[in-house]
Amino acid sequence: MRALPWFAAIVLLLVAGTAAAATTRLLFVGNSLTYVGNLPAVVDALAAANGTTTSSDMLVGAGATLSERVADGSVERALAAQHYDYVILQERGGNLIGAAGDASLHETNAAHEALAQLARRNGAEPILLGTYQGLPQPSRALVAAEAAQAKRLLMPHVAVSQRLQGGLSSVPDAEWFAADRMHPGPDLTLLDALLLYRALFGVFPRATALTVEAPVYGVHAGFADATLVRAGAARVAADAAYRYSLERVQRILTVAESR
Repeated sequence: MRALPWFAAIVLLLVAGTAAAATTRLLFVGNSLTYVGNLPAVVDALAAANGTTTSSDMLVGAGATLSERVADGSVERALAAQHYDYVILQERGGNLIGAAGDASLHETNAAHEALAQLARRNGAEPILLGTYQGLPQPSRALVAAEAAQAKRLLMPHVAVSQRLQGGLSSVPDAEWFAADRMHPGPDLTLLDALLLYRALFGVFPRATALTVEAPVYGVHAGFADATLVRAGAARVAADAAYRYSLERVQRILTVAESR
């Protein structure tokens, strides 16, 4: 009879361990394309609404490049301090198609390779999260360059730009961009999150109304370089939450699922 409390305690420990293991830890490495709209928090909200758990941090800086994150060692320090299951790399828009010049393109390629290797050495899988271009031809060139980079480095590629092109045509009244017409608006952030969710879990999430209970950062959030932020924790002035209606999620999910 005395064995029952001991057995029950073991079962509880096993259950607790299983619950802890079910949390997928994500580290986003990027710039304002990552933190405007708080993409990591939207991914966490999607996961929670679909019966799973992700816990996201982001290492971001305004206008930052991945080569800067290699040079300052901030990704290496973050991976040494905390286990992550995935490291999600988002380059400054246009860098992979040489928008900043040939020398920068060489640095960009080297940074992707260095960060992919660093992630794997620390037990994480790297993912290349694409950016976007507003016009069709640069958009196609960008997606092709991202796909080639991902193939070269043997990592998944989440292509965004061509889906956005489709969305601009099929859902022209969506809030694709922020007021500056460059940074992501809430619907582009949601599109990123839906595509990334599929890369992580193999399927798109179900359509449901979604409340992102986290700071929603704007264009002028003012993150300094190499700022490590928990997705749900406010570090600068930001709105406290954002709600997507069921109809809105359904519309953007249709864009995400398009070919």
